[in-house]
Amino acid sequence: MPRPKLLAACTAIMVPALALSGCGVLGIGKAPADLQIYTARHYDLEGAFGQFTEETGISVEFITGDDAELLERLKAEGSDTPADVFMTVDAGNLWNAARQDVLAPTSSAALDEAVPEDLRDPEGQWYGLAMRARTLTYNPDNVDPAEFDAEESYAGLADPKWNGRLCMRDATSSYTQSLVASLIDLHGRDRALEIVEGWMANNVDIMSNDVLLLEAIDAGACDVGINNHYYLARTLEENPDLSVDLYWASQEGAGTHVNISGAGIVADSDNAAQAQQLIEWLATTGQNAFVDANHEFPVNPAAEPEPVIAEFGEFERMPLNAEAYGDLNAEAIDVLAEAGYK
Repeated sequence: MPRPKLLAACTAIMVPALALSGCGVLGIGKAPADLQIYTARHYDLEGAFGQFTEETGISVEFITGDDAELLERLKAEGSDTPADVFMTVDAGNLWNAARQDVLAPTSSAALDEAVPEDLRDPEGQWYGLAMRARTLTYNPDNVDPAEFDAEESYAGLADPKWNGRLCMRDATSSYTQSLVASLIDLHGRDRALEIVEGWMANNVDIMSNDVLLLEAIDAGACDVGINNHYYLARTLEENPDLSVDLYWASQEGAGTHVNISGAGIVADSDNAAQAQQLIEWLATTGQNAFVDANHEFPVNPAAEPEPVIAEFGEFERMPLNAEAYGDLNAEAIDVLAEAGYK
């Protein structure tokens, strides 16, 4: 049944202290909506949720905000929360939400079939829905891809031959932190620190976002960077002549680092059945509606990548360890700080 408290939640997002933004109601013209979603993912949600409503008649309302703020809001609201689904953009954040008991264990044969085992919680508290790869990008006018270490591509950028040729994201980026956490999980802390120190010894140019990084590579300000693949796909759509190519990292080793956006049912949801129906739809029938507009990879192996990223070719991915991304996040931040990585 629709719940009056949903309208209050929509109004509450304007409270400055919460730093939340955005509110959408999609569907069959009634308010409040059937499902309320708290989401740190903000990429083209209206299209996917609108299609879900058209197919099922279940209306959706969502608010957007920072991962940590939304999680704290869920904990503060407790059993009074209007939220039915929590959606976030990093495996470590999903693991952390499950650890803090705000998500409900779910049993779903459809989700178990659609989502690979390492991209979902063993107890069904969350499921990956969209996948991004963080890999090497380079200017083909200045770099022969044979220069890259095919076994340990991320570590290979610590080689002195890359001195003065690297651009990377800042230490506050969750992308950087999760990548370093995966290196700690893969190699141990000491080796991960050695790798990051090697990047710094190569006078890496640290930038505040992936788009600036791609523009710098295109302009020849640096030769190589580490990017989420979909930023390159977006930029190529706008500028097909962009002088940046993608190299799938560590294909002869552990594979390319990936992360996910995903969702779980809020433990205190009053609409758990419909919330599960939405998550199942996003992972199956609605998989391409959810991922294609942002050029992300589907988690469901049965879904085809959209044409722009399909052109990047197939790749072997590093198995995702959500617990490591979450539990090792603080250590990753410490490694970055110790190496002087800003």
